[in-house]
Amino acid sequence: MAEVSMLGGTPLVPLSHYVRELRPLLPAAAFTPSHSRLAWIPVHLAIIIVAATAIARGWVPWPVFPLLGVVIGASFACLTFVAHEAMHGGIVRGRVAKQIVGWIGFLPFMMAPRLWAAWHDRVHHATANFADDPDIYPTLAEYEASPRIRFFVNAFSLGGRRWRGVLSLILGFTVQSAHQLIAAETSGFLTKRQRRVAIAETVLGIAFWTALAVVVGFVPFLFIYVLPLVVANMVVMSFILTNHNLSPRVAVNDPLASGLSVTAPRFVEWITLRFGFHVEHHVFPAMSSRHAPEVRALLLARWPERYQAMPLVEAIGRLHATARVYKDDTTLIDPMTGLEYPTLMPRAAA
Repeated sequence: MAEVSMLGGTPLVPLSHYVRELRPLLPAAAFTPSHSRLAWIPVHLAIIIVAATAIARGWVPWPVFPLLGVVIGASFACLTFVAHEAMHGGIVRGRVAKQIVGWIGFLPFMMAPRLWAAWHDRVHHATANFADDPDIYPTLAEYEASPRIRFFVNAFSLGGRRWRGVLSLILGFTVQSAHQLIAAETSGFLTKRQRRVAIAETVLGIAFWTALAVVVGFVPFLFIYVLPLVVANMVVMSFILTNHNLSPRVAVNDPLASGLSVTAPRFVEWITLRFGFHVEHHVFPAMSSRHAPEVRALLLARWPERYQAMPLVEAIGRLHATARVYKDDTTLIDPMTGLEYPTLMPRAAA
């Protein structure tokens, strides 16, 4: 292993090392788009449209509305997973095709695909758990220096066994998307012109949902969009938060150190397009996660001491029980109690 840096006595290696070692061992078909996954789009759109129509027209008794709202929310989340894979090139490769699939998938969150491509695909993947990763939680020094950071960490972050942290799940992706749009130009994600276009796309999304609210009425809209959006946030954020936020801060793009894969029942992994195979995804971002089990098998065969995975429910429990502020690269601290917790760490080879 080409050691280039150390993290608490554990060697870090660059992403390129894993890619160089694993790519020749994978079939050529693993690196081609999985076009068949486009079939998920009409399936989920049909579920959403039928359930929404049933609510709006009163085809079912009102006690069934919440159940249909949960179903719509699950399809919102699944469309987001389709958009995520498509924007990386795992389903389609053309720029226009990516934008169309991204627009459909991210519409529930009213997020411009070009913002996601800049924020997530370009910046996050190159800097996962670096100091300048847009998704990283703050250091203790940053927490102490900024009232804004203190407010959001104390009021919303999942951790410290404080149940108000569930707000990170029910609002997280919506709030983070809005924040990244506001900060996109100053953060350097988008040019001024690109940000104006992203804002226009966001306004178009807002207009779409506003028009729907006017057509269906206030109460049906609560079950057609508001409740489903909460459900979609919870599903998407359950994966996003567990994928990196138990892991250390790093200065080398080593996905086996900075990320965690989460496991779930087979049906959940299937319907979420194996989004929980997140270490695998960071090794080969443009690969459809249809092939993630093959990548996992190779990682476990070659670096069993470094590969990190745990059940999704256990990972959420750890988020709730630990802290979201970094005292140092490998230690999390709860500033409100002073309690400290180690981050997850890969082991060095024996």
